[in-house]
Amino acid sequence: MFARRHRLSIIVPVGPGDALSSSLAGALRGLATVVEVIVVSAAATDTASPPASRRFQPGWRSLSARAGRASQQNAGAQAATGSHLWFLHADSRFGSDALRAAAAQIDSGEQALAYFDLRFAADGPALMWLNEWGARLRSRLLRLPFGDQGFLLPRAVFEALGGFDAALPAGEDHDLVWRARRAGVPLRALRAPLVTSARKYRRRGWLRTTAGHLHATLRQALRFSATRLS
Repeated sequence: MFARRHRLSIIVPVGPGDALSSSLAGALRGLATVVEVIVVSAAATDTASPPASRRFQPGWRSLSARAGRASQQNAGAQAATGSHLWFLHADSRFGSDALRAAAAQIDSGEQALAYFDLRFAADGPALMWLNEWGARLRSRLLRLPFGDQGFLLPRAVFEALGGFDAALPAGEDHDLVWRARRAGVPLRALRAPLVTSARKYRRRGWLRTTAGHLHATLRQALRFSATRLS
């Protein structure tokens, strides 16, 4: 499926107190012989020094960088050697269909920001199917995919967009999509599932968490759509 010619770097930020899920770690170990895997943990202290790097096996690197998903993903991208970057969350899970879709997108040579269909694991409330439907509507009709949908894009496109904005307290993925749209970068739905955990919806409550996400999305959309217009 994947071959060395793909020159793909998979970048996974791991937040403070979090850990790479065992299912994702196992899947990535299986890919590390043909793609580059970079796991970026949050540094113990707030530092602007270059990220520390450790190599555990061929194709697998572990970095530490300033805490914050944007900073950690930027550090991973800076250390990456692949021509394409695939950003995953620490609790993401993917199957062979997602891998085939990613390989086909890379082979196409399209200078686009690609994303996957969001699916939730069975560890959340029964109403999570509504959130899946909402994510599909938001990403395909409103052209606003989010980072938990696994952004896949050429390194050159990522660098031309300036990477993630580490100054933002939240919504760095949302901001990147708006900048891609303004730059004329196509947004490509790969129509393959990428699974993420729904534990926080069970822990915080489905209605409260869903309403909070909707409010944040609207607020960020109003802010990001009105910035950098000059």
